[in-house]
Amino acid sequence: MMGGPQVLVSADGVTAAIQRIFEAAGGAPEEAEAIASNLVGANLAGHDSHGIVRVPRYLMWAETGNLHFGRSVESVIDGDAFALLDGNKGFGQVIGCEAVDLGIAKANHHGVAVVALRRSGHLGRIGHWAEIACDAGLTSIHFVNVAESMLVAPFGAAERRISTAPVTIGVVNPGGDDFILDFATSKVAEGKILVAVGGGKPPPEGALVDGNGQPTLDPHALYGDIGPGEVPNPRAGAGALLAMGDHKGSGLALACELLGGALTGSGTTGPGTQTHNGMLSIYIKPEAIDDGHGFGGSVANYIDFVRSARPADPDQPVMVPGDPERQARKHRSANGLPLTADT
Repeated sequence: MMGGPQVLVSADGVTAAIQRIFEAAGGAPEEAEAIASNLVGANLAGHDSHGIVRVPRYLMWAETGNLHFGRSVESVIDGDAFALLDGNKGFGQVIGCEAVDLGIAKANHHGVAVVALRRSGHLGRIGHWAEIACDAGLTSIHFVNVAESMLVAPFGAAERRISTAPVTIGVVNPGGDDFILDFATSKVAEGKILVAVGGGKPPPEGALVDGNGQPTLDPHALYGDIGPGEVPNPRAGAGALLAMGDHKGSGLALACELLGGALTGSGTTGPGTQTHNGMLSIYIKPEAIDDGHGFGGSVANYIDFVRSARPADPDQPVMVPGDPERQARKHRSANGLPLTADT
C-alpha cells in the first residue's frame, strides 16, 4: 500500500474488487471471495496490518510458488480428539477455516480437541479463528509461528532469531461479548510496520531497532530500500522488531515457535526455511467440565466487573480484549474503510 491522503471506501466495494484480483490471479470465485472477505474483515476490525495491505505479498507468493490456489488440508493423523493437518501451502483463509471447523467438530464430540496445522499459507488475523470458535460455543487457544519470517530480536539480542509468533485466546461469553485476546508477541505486528512504510500510522517508540541494535522509528530498518513498484520485503533490512514485554514476550514468542513450529512439524523460524504458518490450536467445550453450570455467568459477571473500573481518562472507558475490534467493526461498517487514495 502506497502513501497519500486517505479516503473512505465501503467494505462491500473493496471486497468485490479484491475478489476480482484473486480470481484474475487464478483463484476460483468461492476461494477468491473467502480470501477477500477475510482480508477486508481484518480492516473492519481495525487491524489494517492483516487486511488488504497483504494483497501484493499474497500475489507475489502465488507467482513464486510459495502459495497455491485450490489447496485443501490433508489429514496426516486423525485421532479421536486430536489431528495433524498439512496445509499444502494453500491460502490460509481456506486452510485455516478447514482446520478450525475440524477442531470445533472434534471438541463438540469429545469435549476437547487439539489440532496441529503445518505448512499453511498466511493465516491472516488469528483472532478471526478464535471468534469462529466462540460463535460455535467453544473456548480456544492458538499458538502460531511464521517460518522464514525471522523478524524479531530475542530479549538482549541485536539481531533477528524469532518470528512475530502470534498467540490468541478466545473465551466464549454466553452472557455477552466474547473475550478475544489476539496479539503478535513482537511489540507490534510486522504488518503494522508495513502500513507505516506505506505512509500510514508510524510505528511506536521501542518497537524497532536498527542494524546496530539501537532504537529507531524508521520502518525501512525492517525493509531496507524499496524501489518503485517493489513489494516491501521484511527480510531485506538490517534491523529487527523487538518482543513485547522484554523477556516475558520473548519467552512467549519462543513458546509459540516450539508449539506452532516444532510440535506441528511446520518448522521453526530460521534462515532458509519456507514461507508458511504453523498453528497449534486447543478447543474446549465449557459444558464438558462445567459441572456446576456456572461458567457462563462467571465470565459475563467478571468481564462486566473489569469494565466497571474507574477509567484513568474519563473519555476512555475501560475495555477488555475484543472490545476494540467490536468498536472498530461498528464504526467502519457504518462509515467505510480508511484507505490511502492510491491504494
